[in-house]
Amino acid sequence: MISSIAELISDRIGAMPAGERRAAQTLIANYPLTGLKTVAEFSAAAGVSSPTILRFVARLGFQNYPEFQSALQDELAAQLQSPASRTLNPGSTGGAVSPMLEATLDNLRETFRHLTDKQLADIAARLAERRGKTFLIGGRFTDPLARYMAAHLAIIQPDVYHLAGQESIWRDRLIDMGRRDVLVIFDIRRYQESLVRFAEKAHHRGVQIILFTDQWLSPIARFARHVIAGRTAVPSAWDSSAALFVVAETLIGAVTRQLEAAGAKRIRELESLR
Repeated sequence: MISSIAELISDRIGAMPAGERRAAQTLIANYPLTGLKTVAEFSAAAGVSSPTILRFVARLGFQNYPEFQSALQDELAAQLQSPASRTLNPGSTGGAVSPMLEATLDNLRETFRHLTDKQLADIAARLAERRGKTFLIGGRFTDPLARYMAAHLAIIQPDVYHLAGQESIWRDRLIDMGRRDVLVIFDIRRYQESLVRFAEKAHHRGVQIILFTDQWLSPIARFARHVIAGRTAVPSAWDSSAALFVVAETLIGAVTRQLEAAGAKRIRELESLR
């Protein structure tokens, strides 16, 4: 399974010198559009030299800049695919169950291959902090994941809120958000503009954003402190959130372990109220 450029960056950024790391961060901040510009424009945006951009591209495994841009163009085309186009190009002529199962298992393996233990530990530690509030929200098809995660976190710690309803209701909650708080967002292709607007406003208020997205990266990535890029493509008209769901469950388990004593006490108190 071919890795996306965002996944390659995640895998290799730790070994990059400072200039290449700036190039990587600039690309992720406006992914993939910055990489579709000329070398000179990319280097100016990153504040590095043109040779640094070419070394960065080579480190990702590309023979030259046009090959790198061709890969980004393919990713952009995949981002913009509608369910209708995927119905016309299902990508499999086998039975209904086996290809779907194989693709889902591949998505799980690839998602966790590109996630480091440190990344998961850092996110779990932030979610387990008791200094602020935690808000969770998702898009049209991913909001059930946000609601599921919020339901679990709310049992083991206070001040956990699932944001539901119309966009105007979300905006009203911004008044309660600040630098001590965390906003967890689920957003996969075709990315939801209302979530992007909401994330930008929350970011300007100093809220730390944890983004669950796909391998092609939601535009919200430019505002996020942590980005989890899961594999979602399957032989179906619809993307699969299975890998993101398992990552969410992994984090729920990690936070529960970190809050073991306080969480157990809270659960006992909740049970006594039933």
